[in-house]
Amino acid sequence: MSMEVEIPNGVDVEIHGDLVKVKGSLGSNERRFNDSLLKLSKAGNTVSIEPSDYKTQRKRALKAINSFAKELRGDIDGVNKHFEVKMEGISAHFPMTFEAKDNTISIKNMLGERHPRFAKIIGDTKIEVKEKILRIYGTKLEDVTQTAANIKKICKIRKKDIRVFQDGVYYLRE
Repeated sequence: MSMEVEIPNGVDVEIHGDLVKVKGSLGSNERRFNDSLLKLSKAGNTVSIEPSDYKTQRKRALKAINSFAKELRGDIDGVNKHFEVKMEGISAHFPMTFEAKDNTISIKNMLGERHPRFAKIIGDTKIEVKEKILRIYGTKLEDVTQTAANIKKICKIRKKDIRVFQDGVYYLRE
């Protein structure tokens, strides 16, 4: 009962105790794992994930192996090509503007409000703003999707009829 994850060319994986570092052409990712359940070893261009104690916690170890293998594959994909989410600001009543600085993005003039709304940018995620289109990208899937969720959350309309006021930031599907 073990699982192997292949490492493509151009990606370097290092294992130090309970920390796995993945380095590639676009950046690097780090991930911790539960060393009481899992045992990792690297041989050539594969990482082998095994349970540390097979008999006592079989089901829990199987779940941990599958979850960690998927997360490790995601980290490897992220350092080869960015994870990306595109969003668009829609405003029918008042034109809104976006500004990304440091670890926050501000949305100004949403629904004609005087004070801007701020969302936190998680991790090493980057945001490009072109008019009303936001391109959110980075090497770690969790950080990119959480940043997009933060932006979506601050655009929630309260104390108004959402059938009339449909302004906000929405996901683009391409």
